[in-house]
Amino acid sequence: MPTPGELAGTIALIALASLPLALSLWALLDCARRPAWAWALAGRRQVLWLAAILVGFLVLVGGLLIASWYLLRVRPLVAAAEDGRVP
Repeated sequence: MPTPGELAGTIALIALASLPLALSLWALLDCARRPAWAWALAGRRQVLWLAAILVGFLVLVGGLLIASWYLLRVRPLVAAAEDGRVP
């Protein structure tokens, strides 16, 4: 029987290891739900980002970087275009 400290350590390790997967899944779902016209107004390609995020699922560090780049840099542009704020 594991001790409470071992159990807490195992839970923390699993949570930390699943973070890249959760971040990639969030990015993938957000990317897929944005309308095509918002992507066009933002000057980005939805299919390219969907493919990049899906490929990122296969590579841990690459997936984390791709998903982070999408969520921090691309998503705000597409969301702004969806809200009518176009440069």
